[in-house]
Amino acid sequence: MQYVILLTVLVVSVNAAPTMPKNLIHLFSDTNLGEFGEFFEGDMILTKEQKLAVTAAMEGRNGLKGGAKRWPNRTVVYHIEEDDFDEDQVKIIETGMADIANKSCLKFVKREHDEHAVVIQGSANGCFSNVGLSVDDEDGEVNQVLNLAKGCFRHGTVVHEMLHTIGFYHMQSTYDRDDYVKIVWENIRAGTEHNFAKYNNDTVTDFGVPYDYGSVMHYPETAFSKNGNKTIIPLQENVTIGQRDGLSESDIIKLNKMYCEDSEENSKDVM
Repeated sequence: MQYVILLTVLVVSVNAAPTMPKNLIHLFSDTNLGEFGEFFEGDMILTKEQKLAVTAAMEGRNGLKGGAKRWPNRTVVYHIEEDDFDEDQVKIIETGMADIANKSCLKFVKREHDEHAVVIQGSANGCFSNVGLSVDDEDGEVNQVLNLAKGCFRHGTVVHEMLHTIGFYHMQSTYDRDDYVKIVWENIRAGTEHNFAKYNNDTVTDFGVPYDYGSVMHYPETAFSKNGNKTIIPLQENVTIGQRDGLSESDIIKLNKMYCEDSEENSKDVM
């Protein structure tokens, strides 16, 4: 079984990070949470296996591979709950899938029968997704979720959540991130500090792709800020982080290395 990790947080409270609940809609208030809700790192639903992998990464233990499972046959099966969206929103979702497909070998195929699929819904608040192919045997869920509330309909935000579905984690949790950004811990909202943890290099691989300030998977400067001030400061001048316009060049390279190249490196967990 192949696994992929593309960056995530280690975990101070990983056991508190929710798995896919039965009634997601009841977890949220009326406020649009965007990507920074109550899930792990704000917008990622982790399985029990993924929690164990993250904990292992935090503690520096090697050998546990459980980051994110690849979709088989380079194909993401999906179902859009069209009653949750208007025509323009459905078009933005389809454009996001087409953008990823056009820049990789991946295909997005509508579910035809009862096969496993990612259910794209808008019934809960916030933007969030499972990470990689996710069949949680523990609760018997047949499908996995990608939720896009009203405030999620920017092309890059849709692509960001779809990359989680494919198996990507967040950019700023790479093992070498401190060479590129400064985390301003005093500005981070109490109880969310674990969202800024990082992996060690023995747990994940970056495929040799350098740190990318411009990745669509990078947190913005004020992620989880308690006061509106910056929580992440780039060490390089004149760069922008947290763009949600679309895939960066490094995002495309990693996507293709993850799914489209057959090599020993491709079988490892990914940063």
